[in-house]
Amino acid sequence: MTEPLNAERVLVRTEGALGHLTLNRPEAINALDHDMVVRLAAALEAWRHDTDVQIVLIDGAGERGMCAGGDVRALHSQIVSGHADETVRFFRAEYALNALIAEYPKPVVTIADGVTMGGGIGLSGHAAIRIVTERSTLAMPETRIGFTPDVGGTWLLGRAPGRLGEYFALTGSTMNGADAVELGFADHFVPSDRINALREALAYRADPTGPAEIVLLFDETPEPSQLPAARAWIDDAFSAPTIAEIVERLRASEASDAGATADLLESLAPTGLAVTLDAVREAREMTGLRAALEGEYRRVLWFVNRHPDLVEGIRAQLVDKDRNPKWDPPTIADLVPDAGAEAREYVPEHPLF
Repeated sequence: MTEPLNAERVLVRTEGALGHLTLNRPEAINALDHDMVVRLAAALEAWRHDTDVQIVLIDGAGERGMCAGGDVRALHSQIVSGHADETVRFFRAEYALNALIAEYPKPVVTIADGVTMGGGIGLSGHAAIRIVTERSTLAMPETRIGFTPDVGGTWLLGRAPGRLGEYFALTGSTMNGADAVELGFADHFVPSDRINALREALAYRADPTGPAEIVLLFDETPEPSQLPAARAWIDDAFSAPTIAEIVERLRASEASDAGATADLLESLAPTGLAVTLDAVREAREMTGLRAALEGEYRRVLWFVNRHPDLVEGIRAQLVDKDRNPKWDPPTIADLVPDAGAEAREYVPEHPLF
């Protein structure tokens, strides 16, 4: 589908007391580019001291999802054409926006309806009030392209119950709305057919009731997440100290899904898995989102500047689509001890904050 010419990729408007930001690139499931990130940040800064704006709402246009993530094809093109500085510029702006949303002085409400992945989690997952629906599909799928979760995803994953954070980080698996609430990626489940009424209530509420209380009027209890039932085998396997030992425990497990999970991990980039495991566990010990973003920034730029798997993963999955990536190293058994150390200790040319 062709993108409309001259279309505003972020709609910025006020409705009553509501500052409303809508990602407006529905033909690409609202994938983020640098200009969109800049426009979102500029609107938030403009509303910071605007007394007419009391609540901010962030959502996405179209029926497919809030945001499929960053535009990774553009990222691939920048790196292979020698313009990695543009990639760095995008990540710095994006992470600053993630921190701005988390620290914003007014309540930020996000509606992660439909597909919300990668960079979409960076927008939705750090808001004060995070809403999902029965159509929500959330994920941090970066390991599927030989990469590692970012946009503060490690901060959220590190705080998920048990070892669910490691499981979702390493496998890139999707979570539904109920799962997102269970994992701490969302706060409220609102049926999609009530979203428009919720938006209107937030904008034109007739009393000083806060947004959290308004959302509760629309909140419903979803069908229970199936994740607690899987905690035993997930916690056992994904508490292992290394990727190789995680796979070994999965192979020894009698759980019905353990073998398929081991097969999946063995198909992914060993380096991306090692770096991701290290990142989630580092973020679990951190005291704030900014520190986690800085840890992600080091690792992401290491992939951009020093390691081939990111470019190779995007090529295989999204550019040539041969689904036959050549990872470096090729297997988990080939990983060196403490394989995540080099990325963890990488020093970017420019600091994040």
